[in-house]
Amino acid sequence: MGRTTFGKFVRGSVAVAALACGAVALAQTLPDSAVSALSIDPLALSKMLADYRRPNTIPESADNPTTPYKAQLGKMLFFDPRLSGSGSISCASCHNPSFAWQDGLAKGVGDHGHVLGRHTPTILNSAWAEPLFWDGRADSLEQQAMGPMLAAAEMAGSPEKVLETINTVPEYRDGMTKVFPGEKLSVENVAKLLAVFERTVVSSDAPFDQWVKGNTNAISDSAKRGFVLFNTKANCASCHSGWRFTDDGFHDIGIAGDDMGRGKIVAGIVQLERAFKTPTLRNIVQRAPYMHDGSVRTLEAVVDHYDHGFIQRPSLSDQVKPLHLTDQEKADIVAFMKTLTSMDAPVEYPVLPR
Repeated sequence: MGRTTFGKFVRGSVAVAALACGAVALAQTLPDSAVSALSIDPLALSKMLADYRRPNTIPESADNPTTPYKAQLGKMLFFDPRLSGSGSISCASCHNPSFAWQDGLAKGVGDHGHVLGRHTPTILNSAWAEPLFWDGRADSLEQQAMGPMLAAAEMAGSPEKVLETINTVPEYRDGMTKVFPGEKLSVENVAKLLAVFERTVVSSDAPFDQWVKGNTNAISDSAKRGFVLFNTKANCASCHSGWRFTDDGFHDIGIAGDDMGRGKIVAGIVQLERAFKTPTLRNIVQRAPYMHDGSVRTLEAVVDHYDHGFIQRPSLSDQVKPLHLTDQEKADIVAFMKTLTSMDAPVEYPVLPR
């Protein structure tokens, strides 16, 4: 084993050991009733907790590295309606920081008030979220940023309109020349700047994270019981896994409708028909309504759907089964999900260049 490889192995082993030790200590904070009633082994519980530790760094693209100046330019472009066909709608029109980077609507609204077919997903923590969109049609944030900007039903921009804006605004034109030296002005590079900014949109610590770190009073006993249920009887963690509470996979969860989701992108696989990407649960309180079509208005109704409200059909995920939860168990799961919302710093809107 080479020195570099061995060093990575040692550092990884130390990190895993540290996580395990911290999680074992945290397991002590759960009420005895929450452990014994569900027959949770302390070691299993410690592993369960360790799986939800937040990362220490934000990933970036090797082909599009993050710099503060690129993020600054990307933020201005994100909030600039001049990229759209009508000049009246920006990325932030649908991905509004006041609504946890969504729009608060059941379905998105594009240029000229055109109602879209799906609920607007959040860009929160999207640096970790590839592939993107409900159907996974974009492999990178750069591809994702390009799509809505040029889609006729969304921002209704065009390469000509976007580049006209860049060329007529000196700060954009000169900025792109600086960060992409020797390259022509292009829509692809506009998308790169948008992607860099989107990678900086990261939720801060929520009460749940404080509990994971050892603050025994950060969440209620009901929420602690809900966490155990989330990972056991309720089977939520089979899809909502990891610190973002998503496996970034695609599942049919039995919502009514004809939208084929991932099945339209990857045809011929029954399990992908009406399958949509598992959404993150971070800042979930701020992101109602829920599901890919915005058809579920409350977290309580979400739990009821998974308990017994789904449609049985051949494409239904094998992880979706009747749960037979009690009213108290449902309340505990909702209490837990509410602990995943952080009080993020207000977003300062940029002054757009002229």
